[in-house]
Amino acid sequence: MESAPEATARIEPLALRVDGRERVFDIADPKLPDWIDKKALKSGGYPYDEKMPLKEYQEMQERLQIELVKLLAWMQKTGERVMVLFEGRDAAGKGGTISVLRSYMNPRIARNVALTKPTERESGQWYYQRYVEHFPTSGEFVTFDRSWYNRAGVEPVMGFCTPEQHEHFLAETPRFEKQIVRDGVRFFKFWLDIGQEMQLKRFHDRVHSPLTNWKFSPMDVAGMIRWDDYTKARDQMVERTHSDHAPWTIVRANDKRRARLAVMRHILLELPYPGRDADGIGVPDKKIIGKGTKFLKKIS
Repeated sequence: MESAPEATARIEPLALRVDGRERVFDIADPKLPDWIDKKALKSGGYPYDEKMPLKEYQEMQERLQIELVKLLAWMQKTGERVMVLFEGRDAAGKGGTISVLRSYMNPRIARNVALTKPTERESGQWYYQRYVEHFPTSGEFVTFDRSWYNRAGVEPVMGFCTPEQHEHFLAETPRFEKQIVRDGVRFFKFWLDIGQEMQLKRFHDRVHSPLTNWKFSPMDVAGMIRWDDYTKARDQMVERTHSDHAPWTIVRANDKRRARLAVMRHILLELPYPGRDADGIGVPDKKIIGKGTKFLKKIS
């Protein structure tokens, strides 16, 4: 395993535009700059001054996880199929949210899908084909840690697809997703949104931890440099692929604790399983969760 200094030694200090100012960020420096540390939680206009207290979070998390166990029992009994897509910038917290969501679910019927880059064979297939192979069968709960929406974000920004392929994707995806919903799949799409300073803080934490520095990659560097390009791609994606049958749920994720609870709560409130503890689930925090372009504009 590479140590943090070795992992970052090849990365030159980056010239970035952050909050309207030109900044230099040296991720190899063990000390996080004050201009990141002091603004990270509030970046992107995040509405809370502090993270949710740990004890409060743990108590709420347990209540929601109990409800998720009830949900899975209902799915097994009825044959319902649930599919949940998680998208967001690098370091937005997708993997951690999925892990908490699935913590007490039976792994035989609750699967996570995190595909690597396409093989040569997959590259020649219908674009959606390799994802369809992982769709849920009767009684299954399936999460996707990134999905076909790579073609709406990473691929066009990094030049991994042509403009024509990108446009074709944006035009065809609402029709593709209508087929999913018409077939009876309970379908959710989450975009986890973080502020720029929070992304930089999480990258810095990642590379200076011996447990997580393996996660840092050249794609993360590209994400920092191309922040504005990813923002434009995100906005276009949500505008073109948000629909009544497959809406985008936007979650402000600077505080991972609040974001994870918001995701679990939303899923539980949307599905008609019996024995729901409404008081235990609570109500959506409308400061951090909302639908589509209208909510996205509030946080951009």
